[in-house]
Amino acid sequence: MKTHHRLSQGGPTALPRLFLLALCFFCGVVLGQVLAGRVPDATGDELKRYLSDYLALEGGNSAETGLSCLILYFRYPLLAFLLGFASIGAVLLPCTAVVFGTFLSFSVCCFTAAFGGDGVLLALAVFGLRCAVTLPVFFLLASSAWGRSMSLAAISLGRGRAPVVYGRDWWMTVFVCCGVLVVAVGADLAISPPLLRLALGRLFP
Repeated sequence: MKTHHRLSQGGPTALPRLFLLALCFFCGVVLGQVLAGRVPDATGDELKRYLSDYLALEGGNSAETGLSCLILYFRYPLLAFLLGFASIGAVLLPCTAVVFGTFLSFSVCCFTAAFGGDGVLLALAVFGLRCAVTLPVFFLLASSAWGRSMSLAAISLGRGRAPVVYGRDWWMTVFVCCGVLVVAVGADLAISPPLLRLALGRLFP
């Protein structure tokens, strides 16, 4: 019973789960690069218009801007958190890691394909801070949530009896992650627009 309890907490198998999720994410990165190779040459002009509209929106400092930034930061970590309460998360959490890697890689590759080496600076200005925060938060939540969702799946299939525990450590991790994400959103709204203006000024003097 003690072993089952530890497994429901995600103890001894946490590192292998993290490795498998990282592998899924890497597969998504490769898929994103493949898809980006099919993007037409006109993407550069579209990206330039998008970035100009983005800066105009950021300049307004509206509630819509803040809400949009919150969604961008919370979407994958929140999905990982919610899937930890459902047995289907045993399948959907690895899929989420693949999707995360695919969209991130696709976006970065579009910048580099359209603008060359300077596209790396643009990508860093747009995605740098967000990725530095959301990636570790996502993997931290997803690894723990995956263990719990697999335990729920085992119970639903009649292969597990120990209750799945969402204890103090789980909720403390969730609250800390939420706090980190909220602080990062505020920092992103303050830092990213000036960095993007500098990058655009270098690319389009």
